[in-house]
Amino acid sequence: MISKMNKLSFLIYHKEYETFLEKLRELGVVHIEKRQGAEMDANLQAFMQKRSAYQSLLKSMTLAAASFDGKATVQSELTIGEVVESYESQQEHIQALNMQLPVLDKEIDAMEVWGEFDWNVIDQLKANGWQMQFYCCPEKSFEESWIDDYNATLINRRGGQSYFVTVNTHPVELEAESVRLPNRSLSDLQAEQLQLKQTIKDANHNLDCFCINYIPVVEKALDSLESDINLMEVEQLGGERMADGTIVLMDGWVPVENDAEVRKMLDESGVYYEIRPAEKEDNAPIKLKNGKISRLFEVLTKMYGMPDYGEFDPTPLFAPFYALFFGMCVGDAGYGLLLVLLGLYLKKKLSKSMAGLLNLLITLGAATTIVGALFNTFFGFALTDFHLPEWMQSLIISGKWDGTAYDKTMVIALLVGMFHICFAMTVKAIGSTVRYGFKNSLSDWGWWLLIGGSVVVATLNYLGIIDMEFSKMAFIGIGGVSAIGIYLLNNLRRSVFVNVGAGLWDTYNMATGLMGDLLSYLRLYALGLAGGMLGGVFNDLGGQLRDSMSGFLFGIPGWICFGLIFVLGHALNIALSCLSGYVHSIRLTFVEYFKNSGYDGKGTEYKPFSKNKNND
Repeated sequence: MISKMNKLSFLIYHKEYETFLEKLRELGVVHIEKRQGAEMDANLQAFMQKRSAYQSLLKSMTLAAASFDGKATVQSELTIGEVVESYESQQEHIQALNMQLPVLDKEIDAMEVWGEFDWNVIDQLKANGWQMQFYCCPEKSFEESWIDDYNATLINRRGGQSYFVTVNTHPVELEAESVRLPNRSLSDLQAEQLQLKQTIKDANHNLDCFCINYIPVVEKALDSLESDINLMEVEQLGGERMADGTIVLMDGWVPVENDAEVRKMLDESGVYYEIRPAEKEDNAPIKLKNGKISRLFEVLTKMYGMPDYGEFDPTPLFAPFYALFFGMCVGDAGYGLLLVLLGLYLKKKLSKSMAGLLNLLITLGAATTIVGALFNTFFGFALTDFHLPEWMQSLIISGKWDGTAYDKTMVIALLVGMFHICFAMTVKAIGSTVRYGFKNSLSDWGWWLLIGGSVVVATLNYLGIIDMEFSKMAFIGIGGVSAIGIYLLNNLRRSVFVNVGAGLWDTYNMATGLMGDLLSYLRLYALGLAGGMLGGVFNDLGGQLRDSMSGFLFGIPGWICFGLIFVLGHALNIALSCLSGYVHSIRLTFVEYFKNSGYDGKGTEYKPFSKNKNND
């Protein structure tokens, strides 16, 4: 649900402005409204650039720290400036080392064809008046006469090229490419390569250790910078100076539950203020207030956009559907159990700031476990193949829909989609009535009656509760009543002819869009089926390999191969299934549900002016 807001306006004497803002920030519950057209000064822009740099640094350090396998020893003797300088210095050192590696690799490639030899011997020959030259040419171009005429010696043939040397008292010129080699032996180059790789590994390890130790310093500096930027934004963008700059007018918003403490602070400060309840037209900032389960899905609402103040909070309405969709896309009870266990494990290992996402992971895992069990899949195996109690087997949904060639899971996916769309249209009709009144929502109610009523009548007829004759009469009645709202009364301020034209246009959009929306829910069936089949394929591959090696060393190698294929195959399948479940569940929510429920997501999030950026 959306927390009720109060509109707050107050006047501050300019000499008390900064002191008042500090008190307001200390209170940490007032959302300050920024003035339209206000501009930031150079100082604020510089602070925001520094914030971007710190955020980028923190992201890079977090990624580096994730690969560190040791324990962090939290240190704080370095300032943020020293941390930035040290990090950049280590990064430059690693980059310089990495730039040396390709050069060294190239020199080794050039030397490998010639093999190992001692450059000191070549230098001694040169001191005694002999010149050794290195050549390469296509194999067909190598002339045997060079062996006698120029003391040529063939060293190697590789890739259609001949590599040879000549030894003479003076330099010679041949129709071959002269080769320049590094003045080091192959073994020396290879030893230097190993040493360089070890140096790079050590440097990366030191950087990872540095990152995990000094991430708290960067986080603290970023929090402090956020607080300073917040204050500067309010000072420059939140207040309007009046009466030659002697008075500052500010507007803000405060949740109703915090109204008393704000009034107390304002009374003690002696400023003039006015507080009134926010109205639908005020476009007040949105503070979501949901229960433990629904709160987990607020991240998805914020991803799309916050509701307007006069709208419903969509979070508790779409949350159960999103969990259901994710469970149907993954569709494996074993995978769901793994997600639950992974979430519980990571909650112990990661910081408390990740608790919300991990609880969401656990919830989605639980939904996947239930749906997967109902859909008869456990790590690619059919649950009906196990010796389950009869009451459990009776709950499993498998096989064909009665009297048809369609899978039950496919029909269920369509039925879920139909119910989801009807539910969205119900939300739209109710929301429109609350915001604009019943008279201005007749079109929405007309479509709700036409679609929802038709679905109900068709369902009752299919179940045999009503006969075909009564169904025809019901369809005619529903169509007639809904047509009045859709074509004649969709806007009481327009003429009937304009309303008819608008109704026809709505009918075209509904006819072309509704079927596409409904068919989109087939992806729930398709993805669940694909994941289950892929899991079964990995099981079959592992089983066949295990059976083929059953007579070798008591079948132990076969079981090892089965285990490897099972673990690696299902790990890949879990990753693909979870990715598809996340993406397509969001798609069905953001597109099909939000479109049919009339949700725009153009509201402003409630961000209180406080020292702690995470204050909610």
